[in-house]
Amino acid sequence: MLATFFTIVGLTGAAHAYSFPDCVGGPLANTTVCDTTATATARAQALIAMFTTDELINNTVNMSPGVPRLGLPAYNWWSEALHGVAGSPGVSFAPAGQNFSFATSFPEPILMSAAFDDELIKEVATIISTEARAFNNAERAGLDYFTPNINPFRDPRWGRGQETPGEDPFRISQYVLNLIDGLQGGINPPLFKIAADCKHFAGYDIENWMGNERFSFNAIISTQDLSSFYLPPFQSCVRDARVGSVMCSYNAVNGIPSCADTYLLQTILRDHWGFDDNRWVTSDCDAIANFIDHKFSPDLPHAAASGIIAGTDVDCGTTYSNNLGAAVNMSLVKVSQIQAALTRQYASLTRLGYFDPPASQPYRQLSWADVNTPNAQKLAYTAAVEGITLLKNNGVLPLASSIKKLAFIGPWANATKQMQGNYQGTAPFLISPFAAAQTAGFTATLTAGTSINSNSTSGFAAAIAAAKVADTVIYAGGIDDSIEAEAMDRDTIVWPGNQLDLIAQLAALGKPLVVLQFGGGQVDDAALKSNPNVSAIMWGGYPSQSGGTAVMDIISGKVSPAGRLPTTQYPASYVDAVPMTDMSLRPSATNPGRTYKWYTGTPTYEFGTGLSYTTFSLALSGRPASSYNIQTLVKAGQAAGGPLDLAVFDTFQVAVSNKGKVASDYVVLGFVKTTAGPAPFPNKELVSYARVKGVGAGQSATASLKVTLGSIARVGDDGSASLYPGDYTLLLDVPTGVTHSFRLTGTQAQITQWPADPNAS
Repeated sequence: MLATFFTIVGLTGAAHAYSFPDCVGGPLANTTVCDTTATATARAQALIAMFTTDELINNTVNMSPGVPRLGLPAYNWWSEALHGVAGSPGVSFAPAGQNFSFATSFPEPILMSAAFDDELIKEVATIISTEARAFNNAERAGLDYFTPNINPFRDPRWGRGQETPGEDPFRISQYVLNLIDGLQGGINPPLFKIAADCKHFAGYDIENWMGNERFSFNAIISTQDLSSFYLPPFQSCVRDARVGSVMCSYNAVNGIPSCADTYLLQTILRDHWGFDDNRWVTSDCDAIANFIDHKFSPDLPHAAASGIIAGTDVDCGTTYSNNLGAAVNMSLVKVSQIQAALTRQYASLTRLGYFDPPASQPYRQLSWADVNTPNAQKLAYTAAVEGITLLKNNGVLPLASSIKKLAFIGPWANATKQMQGNYQGTAPFLISPFAAAQTAGFTATLTAGTSINSNSTSGFAAAIAAAKVADTVIYAGGIDDSIEAEAMDRDTIVWPGNQLDLIAQLAALGKPLVVLQFGGGQVDDAALKSNPNVSAIMWGGYPSQSGGTAVMDIISGKVSPAGRLPTTQYPASYVDAVPMTDMSLRPSATNPGRTYKWYTGTPTYEFGTGLSYTTFSLALSGRPASSYNIQTLVKAGQAAGGPLDLAVFDTFQVAVSNKGKVASDYVVLGFVKTTAGPAPFPNKELVSYARVKGVGAGQSATASLKVTLGSIARVGDDGSASLYPGDYTLLLDVPTGVTHSFRLTGTQAQITQWPADPNAS
């Protein structure tokens, strides 16, 4: 019934070419909207005051027609750039061979997150926004991008987990802080480079599981889980990174559709986090119409009115434009409320320099010469190399110099476009693992053997024959967008089809066997982990344009791996233990617990797993404190200013020593565990991390792990965070290598106050 988001995201043709208002000789010249000395809000208010009611209503949708009589051009608010400028209704790629026929394609966020390298994320985002501006200057893209997806990867079956930075809210919060910094040209800069959009607010992580569709799903979430797990990434994005826009989600939260929920959109977003009137909220596409599916609105005029009143400023769809007129006539919504929504939109465009002279804007000078530069290509490769994660290695990797003949087998062996994942653009080139091996000088053969989800064994014989004459066998498989995708969750987390059967037959040959596992969501590697004839397992996510080169450079030993899993790899039985629709995190009689924090079982590979080609040792430098007084910590945090949860608790210096013979990066992960505060208690919680780079053989480096008060606080039933007296342990690395015990003394102190939900019974 609906022209949904997932069905049109792959389009490459824009509805119109972009242009800018004429503030020199056009109808808007000499009006306040063209006055660069006025505030963004004042300029937008002056513009909106010139609109008729019909013009207001017509421009409440993503494909805004503008106001021709005012010289205000049409504008599409929906462009995409999840991991590079991407095909979408607002982005138009030129035909092959022409300028703007491609854009740099970085790895999917799930793999970039595995690098645990915040500076990398900022650099990637800076290049993406530069290319986005260049596309805009060529009238091929907008200035507003529906990226990033920062919903925590709560359940391994979710079809869109590849779009996210993983399962840990602290990791996602740091990822998005640095990403928005790079996308928007700073933290709350006077002039936005582009306006990013944090999605999907809130509690969105089900596509279509067992008949439970995202368009009508009601996510029942406790205040404690909402505050501590589902919303911290959005707080980082809105309060700390000062993002330009937010997308409300399809689902309802505790009975109210997100795009109609004044608690989410007003109480939390605007009042609690300070989302001001230079910023706007868009619905997910056709989410306003879905109010009827939720049985929240009796008809579309009521749905449109509810969205506007709640604070959803832009309708990605046509429900607003087709029904707000009737809603006004029925006195369901006031014209002034529509004006407020449009003011937010155009205040944002004002901050993007939309009404300013081109000569005064550095971003208006960017061009095709700034797209896919040598530096961008290098960074796309680096992002893949840093994130690729080694899970198992019996010593076969890196390959010995005597290894010359490689048999590439599997449905990912010669992958190209497959490596991009979803929300992709047109890449300048795509290097498969097989092609990269050939370029590296190996004698390589290519045999599919099977496909991603096939039960046919017709290709097995050829694969076995190729393996028998090779020095080393490299099986490349896993899952891809045919298994995990928007609108499609998984029912199982086993390797699909007969891939494990083929791998078992290859392993029985006794040849060195390297398994490359691709895809965003994890599959259960238990059979491979326990098989002594499977020499190595490497996870590569969706590594994109230079992915094959990155994989081969690690296999050959040109680079040592240092990525860490950003999600838990559960045993296959996990899906039988808890339904996707159970949004709770903590273990119970019907839930084994979710994510590494709460899972009570034994994972196949735990969050943070990642091997290296060398041996590192860690040691805490100096004499870390063994006791901290809560009242002293709070007083110091208050004196420093800013949100108390961001105040520094302590900074731990960690000596990282390379005891082996290979230079390598190393990711230091810091966790805290405690039995202080409300029960149940998490297994541990990530509180800090750092990636030290290029530690030479026999050399040492220092990692600084800054820990905030918010990271060691515990969240109670009411969603507020407090520091609790008791015993705590700092845990370094996965598996834990170094520990440090400390105690918080004094009395319990609340450091955040979570706003109460007026809708709660």
